[in-house]
Amino acid sequence: MAFDLQPTLRGKLATLRPLRAEDFNVRYAVASDPRIWEQHPQPDRYKRSAFAEFFRYGIESGGAFVVFDAKAGDVIGSTRVSNYDEASREIEIGWTFLARSRWGGAYNGEMKRLMLRHAFQFVDTVVFLVGPENMRSQRALEKIGAGRAGTRTDKLGRERVLFKITAANFCDSA
Repeated sequence: MAFDLQPTLRGKLATLRPLRAEDFNVRYAVASDPRIWEQHPQPDRYKRSAFAEFFRYGIESGGAFVVFDAKAGDVIGSTRVSNYDEASREIEIGWTFLARSRWGGAYNGEMKRLMLRHAFQFVDTVVFLVGPENMRSQRALEKIGAGRAGTRTDKLGRERVLFKITAANFCDSA
């Protein structure tokens, strides 16, 4: 069975659907909040030009999602899967941002559980690479059961904190 990197995933709080080019403005409306990016390695991503590059990479990745509030229907963020390694049965989840009104765990936790549940049909391990200064994201990963597993250099040569969660230790409490 081929790994569908962009299914539509539905939860009680959030719906994730494949990112489309026409989603730029609604995603940027959320991403233009500087506080979202203040702990990120690229803290100027709230600027239109920096976000446009991020958006383009998301489209090109073939694994990006736009995230909607399942009840209200408004766009509340984005996330992505990438770097699928069929041989090692591993994929990376990341590039996630949420509107501050949805911070605190419930939305992010559900989004990640939906993505993990889907990914574990095809892989044994999901990894997350986080900037060393991004304590908010590190705490969020710990909340969903991902464990620190050292560091890894990303594709741009930057050292990142590596978190992992395996199918064997995934607790799908949703």
